[in-house]
Amino acid sequence: MNFQAIILAAGESSRFWPLNQRHKSLFKIMGRPLIWYTIESLRKAGIKDIIVVQGPKKEVEEELKNYNLGVGIKYVIQSEPKGMGNALWQTRNLIKNRFFVLNAERVDCDEIIQNLQLTTYNLQLKSILFGQKTENPQLFGMAKLKGDRILEIVEKPKKGKEPSDIKVVGIYLLEPSFFNIYQKVEKHVYDFEDALSEYAKKNYVKMIILKKLERETPPLKYSWHLFEVERYLFDKFLKREISKSAKLAKNVLIEGKVYVGKNARIFEGAVIKGPCYIGDNCIVGNNSLIREYTNLEENSLIGAFTEVTRSIFQEDVHTHSGYSGDSIFGKGCRLGAGTITANVRIDRGEIIVKSKIKNQISKINTGLTSLGAIVGENTKTGIHCSLMPGVLIGSNCLIGPNSVIFENVENNTNFYTEFKGIKK
Repeated sequence: MNFQAIILAAGESSRFWPLNQRHKSLFKIMGRPLIWYTIESLRKAGIKDIIVVQGPKKEVEEELKNYNLGVGIKYVIQSEPKGMGNALWQTRNLIKNRFFVLNAERVDCDEIIQNLQLTTYNLQLKSILFGQKTENPQLFGMAKLKGDRILEIVEKPKKGKEPSDIKVVGIYLLEPSFFNIYQKVEKHVYDFEDALSEYAKKNYVKMIILKKLERETPPLKYSWHLFEVERYLFDKFLKREISKSAKLAKNVLIEGKVYVGKNARIFEGAVIKGPCYIGDNCIVGNNSLIREYTNLEENSLIGAFTEVTRSIFQEDVHTHSGYSGDSIFGKGCRLGAGTITANVRIDRGEIIVKSKIKNQISKINTGLTSLGAIVGENTKTGIHCSLMPGVLIGSNCLIGPNSVIFENVENNTNFYTEFKGIKK
C-alpha cells in the first residue's frame, strides 16, 4: 500500500497522570517505548513513510534515535497542545497522497490495517475509518452510521446520547483534501472531530467494523490502561529467553515465558512464573516471587522476600521486602522495606479512581476489581507504608514511614501520617 502515516505524539497526556512526565508513548514495556511498537506495526503493514508530530521538547525524536527503525521518519513540532486537529495541521506540507492518522500508542495498528485486505476494499474510496463495539462510549468518539457510511462523529457523548455502540478506533485513512475542510471549521480542542463530521457530509467515508481481532483494541487514556496494553504486547512479542550474561543461582525456579536480560542477577530461592520480563542489569533477591505479567525495566531491584505480581516497573525502581500487586511505578522510585500495595477492596467491589483533569476532580469507574497504586517518577516511600487500591501518587514525592495512603498525592508532596497526619 502506497500510503503515508502520521503518528501523533504531542500533547500533555493530562489524563495519564501521574505517569505523564513525558509523552505517554515513551512509557516502556519490554525495554522499548510504546511508540516503537507502533512504528514496527506500521512497518509490518508495509508503511515506511512516517511523519511524527511531537512537542517542542523533542523527547520523542531523542528517544527514537536509540533504535534502528527500518523506516523513514520526518518530525514536525506542535508548539502548543491544541488538540489532534492542530497537530495534524502541522504536517500538511509533507503529505503527498492518502495517509493514515493514528495515536503514538496504537501498538496494534498492523492488525487494524490488515482489515483493509479482509474486506471488499474499493481503491476509489478516499477515506476509511475503523470502528469497534464498546461498552464505554463516554471515553471515545462514537460513530453515527447509515449502513457502513459515517454520517457524524460524536466525541465522548453523555450517557443516553450515544449515536451508536460503535467507537471510532484511533486510526483514520484520509486524503489531502481533508485539510481544506479542517481549515474552515472553528478551532478548539475537538476540531478534528468537527472537521471529520463535515468531511463525511460531503464525501463517502466508509466504516470498517473490526470483528476479527481477538480482543478489544487496547486504549491508553488513563494510566491503568497500561495493564491491557502490556498484556497485548506480552502475548504478541514475549519469548522465553535467558541472556548468557545473566547470573542465576542454582535453585532459582523459572516457569513459562520469561525473558531475563543481560547481566541480570537472580539470587537463591527466587521464583519467576511467566509471562514476565526482567530487563538488563536487574536484581531479584533471595526468596522473592515475580509472577503473571510483571515487567521490570533495566536496573530495577527487587529485594529479598518480595512478591511482585501483574505490575510494571520503569527503569531503576528499587523495592525492598513487601508486596506490589497490579501496580505501576515510574522511573527512579524507591520503596522502603515493608511497603505494601493493596490491590483489592475489602468488599471486593469495583475500584473507583479519582482523577484530576484541568483542576477538575472526577471519579472514574475503572471496571477493575484488582488495581494497586500508580506512582510517578522518583517518588520514595519510607518503611511500612500502605498504599490503598487505586491511589495515584505523583512524581518527586516523599511518603513518610508508616504512612497509609487513602487519597491521591500530588506531585512534589512530602506526606506523613505519623503523629498528626499532616502534610508538609
